[in-house]
Amino acid sequence: MNAAALRTALSSLGIGRGDEVIVPSYGPSAPADAARLAGAIPVFADIDPRTFCLDPSAVAAGITSRTAAVLPVNAFGHPAPMESIGSIAERHGLAVIEETPSTEDIGAVARRRAHARFLDSALTGVIVPYTAPGAHHLYHEYVVRVPGNGRPDRDAYAKALAVRGVRAKVSVAVPVHRMPAHRSGSVLPQTELVAADTLSLPVHSGLTQRELTHIASVCNRLGGLI
Repeated sequence: MNAAALRTALSSLGIGRGDEVIVPSYGPSAPADAARLAGAIPVFADIDPRTFCLDPSAVAAGITSRTAAVLPVNAFGHPAPMESIGSIAERHGLAVIEETPSTEDIGAVARRRAHARFLDSALTGVIVPYTAPGAHHLYHEYVVRVPGNGRPDRDAYAKALAVRGVRAKVSVAVPVHRMPAHRSGSVLPQTELVAADTLSLPVHSGLTQRELTHIASVCNRLGGLI
């Protein structure tokens, strides 16, 4: 996702100074960066804690007389709810700037999906990714939620995985609305919770079945809590 390209898209629609653009905080900073580059104000809306994408009801709640556009983001390969957001935008006369689809190798996507299906069925102790009905998840990342007390437990879990040879990473280290360039008083309870307890497990297309089994075995031996 390219902030410069998004900025160009906003500017081409005449969106700029004085306008508000609704963006997610959980994910890349590019949508908020683009709004600021265009002279507009990014307004952060909360996410659906299952898909990690913008929650349409939060989008609707964030609309004001100055709102000009919505910039949804596909979260880790799960598509944003464009139909619902598009309906809201149409009712309020807002522009919706969609993420440009990425060109990917069909075989690689199929392998990631197969890996995800295995992990979905094998993992216990963590909350596996959710796919909305009718959505086609590309699994750019396989993001689980670690039950417990947020960051302390999630971080301890990640360290314990690393010691056992599983390279997991924190999905979103800092929500965008907490970054210095975009710090705001936005109240985003689901974004805060998800940012504190999510972890990305390996799911890339080159994994072997032995590696996948090892990932599941290590996770299951640890359980959801450290």
